[in-house]
Amino acid sequence: MGMTLLADAATSSLTAIKGSTSSVFASTSPVLPPEPARTVVTVYSPGQEAIVQVVAEILGKPWTTETSLSTLSRGSNVVVVGILATEDSIRSLQDDDHTACILVNTHCVDDGSFPVEALSDCCHYEFLYSLRSPFFRRDLTRFLSLILGQTRPHEDLKTKSRTNFISTTFPDVHAALPNLDILSVGSDAVEIRVDLLVDPSPQGMSSSVPSLRYVGQQLILLRQHTELPIIFTTRCTKENGKFPMENPTLFYKYLRRAIQWGVEYIDVELWLPEDIRKRLSEVKGNSIIMSAFHDFSGTWKWTSPDAPRIFAESAQYADIVKMIAMVNTIEANYELEYFRSTVRKSHGSYPLLSAVNMGQMGQLSRALNTVFSPITHPLLPMIAAPGQLTAAEINEALHIMGQLPKRDLYAIGSFRSTPQSMFMEKCFNELSLPHTLTSIDRGPTGSIERVITQPTFGGASVHPPIPSGTACIPAVSEAARAIGLVDTIVAECGQGPQPQLIGENATWKGIRATLTRDYVPSAYRGRAAIILAGSESEASATIFALRSLGVGAIHTVGFRAHGPLAEGLEPFTSIQSVKMVEQPFAMVSALPPEKSLLVQPLLRHYRSSGRASPPSTRGKVYLDLTRGERTGDPVGVAVWAGWTAYGIEDVDAWTTVETLRLLVGQNVPFDFVRMASGRVF
Repeated sequence: MGMTLLADAATSSLTAIKGSTSSVFASTSPVLPPEPARTVVTVYSPGQEAIVQVVAEILGKPWTTETSLSTLSRGSNVVVVGILATEDSIRSLQDDDHTACILVNTHCVDDGSFPVEALSDCCHYEFLYSLRSPFFRRDLTRFLSLILGQTRPHEDLKTKSRTNFISTTFPDVHAALPNLDILSVGSDAVEIRVDLLVDPSPQGMSSSVPSLRYVGQQLILLRQHTELPIIFTTRCTKENGKFPMENPTLFYKYLRRAIQWGVEYIDVELWLPEDIRKRLSEVKGNSIIMSAFHDFSGTWKWTSPDAPRIFAESAQYADIVKMIAMVNTIEANYELEYFRSTVRKSHGSYPLLSAVNMGQMGQLSRALNTVFSPITHPLLPMIAAPGQLTAAEINEALHIMGQLPKRDLYAIGSFRSTPQSMFMEKCFNELSLPHTLTSIDRGPTGSIERVITQPTFGGASVHPPIPSGTACIPAVSEAARAIGLVDTIVAECGQGPQPQLIGENATWKGIRATLTRDYVPSAYRGRAAIILAGSESEASATIFALRSLGVGAIHTVGFRAHGPLAEGLEPFTSIQSVKMVEQPFAMVSALPPEKSLLVQPLLRHYRSSGRASPPSTRGKVYLDLTRGERTGDPVGVAVWAGWTAYGIEDVDAWTTVETLRLLVGQNVPFDFVRMASGRVF
């Protein structure tokens, strides 16, 4: 390994980026992920102690086990503590002070068992899992990221110009899985209608209310098969559901458990007693509460005094207010839009208002509503409410009304470098978007300017990316400016007749999303990383992504940086330099294909190093960004050496997701992109 590295050092620059954040980056990066503020106490069942170490690995923190909270030493720097669930420990947990920790009850359901209710009730959260599932670790990562505030999907969704959610109206989630990827295209969240689940009893009879055990199993299944946020809904009999209204505490029991299970959105019906709605808002953690009001009478008036009163009542304990009414006239849609405008004037942007009319006469409102519009799909067994439209039908309606004008979009670059263009066309067809997508070669200097200055230009994906200082792009995002590259040109409609062109960089988000699939963002904080690349431009998006995670030292191999991210670079020139890095948490290779073999000695070297640090804190994430035919098999070597390895395909898929959001404001799930990648990428 030494000869290889030193030989490479003779012909290229081996440098190290210090962990200090440059002033340029400080003004352009997202807020760094917070460290866990409290000890994560993982309660585990007999024979399942291994999950404590998995939790610690995902958090990148040391761990230990204790017999009770009272034996946990004050001032300990251990972030993850495991406690075996026994009768004595449960009694102890019920009595001990929980303010200094987050109690997470973990329970494996492979044997058909379900958590002891007393244990569930005394813990803040509960993670149900199956070790038979290949998605176990990613499901746990998603759960921990949400409950610890590491990821907040609603913060991104509330800034979108419009959001939709699809409702799974299946009696068993298993029936939705074969088509879940295609069902989710155009959706920003997936609703699980708990009241529509059919829980077969041992005697073959079905109850109108599914058991918590069955609901938990169904939720595990759904969460493992979609990365979209989940909306947990228990609709009552009066509002087209099956939960009995005479037992409000039943609603609290199920909704409280959904919060404990780490569900992103909780649908809370407005008719529930105020004390229940208040208690749910007090224990919601990082879940988002959607207050739901429905009127099926057909006599509802948006112009009546009841409308603002109900909104104000809903807003007390909710982040999103849903108001839905059955109507019989087209005028009711115009009245709703006036009401929507008055709410915006009186309450501003919080809480968000999601308001639609039901029935055929109310379908116009479904197109005009921009906040979590409920949509359906032809592959669903039934619609969740009268008059629901598909995402494609909403887009068609918006286009007819002039709210979704046709755009000329472009994939600029060689066919080999823009493989996503064919996939994007398929998405446009699936969503009935009126846009056209044209693939064109980069061409000589000035060719891009001629394309993007056309009156009908609606945006472009550019591969390979162009410098952020390109004169024909009047504005660039802070991320694109720091990275120095633009891979997406967005035509943003403003006040003037012509849209404003903004240069964006989607690649860094694709890299960041890949790096946080099996580790929470804060696991990278203060940790060392290594980047291998043939040039600064090939490494800049990776540097930005890693710094957004708060990494410490970033050691780079193969290039000398001079851009805005270069502050603090020092040569990394010898084997001693390599040995000084005890264990990098992450290694990223963006080397050209002919040099991809050079990363393998480093992967092998760090396979057995780092013994001075606890195993759970070592990380070992390897990301291969090399395109084309590689020399050797770096990903295979990484897996053999114990690294969590990802290829360029994962980054491409996440980047495509982000590119579509930027260009057309539509969400296409990562799983759908990866599923299709075998055919079109």
